Amino acid sequence: MTGLEPSAGAAERNVSLTLHRVSDAPVEAVYAAWTEPEMLRRWLAPGNATVVRAVAEATVGGTFLIEMRGADGRKWLTCGRYRDVVPLRRLVHTWRWDGSDVETLVTVEFEPEEAGRTRLTLTHARFAQEEARDEHVQGWTGCLAKLGDLWPA
Repeated sequence: MTGLEPSAGAAERNVSLTLHRVSDAPVEAVYAAWTEPEMLRRWLAPGNATVVRAVAEATVGGTFLIEMRGADGRKWLTCGRYRDVVPLRRLVHTWRWDGSDVETLVTVEFEPEEAGRTRLTLTHARFAQEEARDEHVQGWTGCLAKLGDLWPA
């Protein structure tokens, strides 16, 4: 299940997106998928793209880095720093594409549900424009679909 709530605040660079997903896995497994590089490599690239390098030093001040390769061989790199880490509950890290000076903020919240399932809420904020937000909606939607495929129903 995925929901989208785009929002644009009055403040400059406050365009954001929020996505929801319920995974058929316990919080521990879903959290690990966000914090263990070998797990990130399995899902954190949209469409036919693959992750060729992943770093997730999930401590405050630690590095977050994902390098993706598209089916056409093109590469993309995003990196950031963890701002808040509450194990099994919340991850907050910055997000900046290589070659860009725009830094956005990703917040991922994990909530246990009945029957060993997990509700995930992803908020990506501080976009300067709705167009950038919309591109990330597409990307995150594809990534979260791959994440869900890790635990087939």
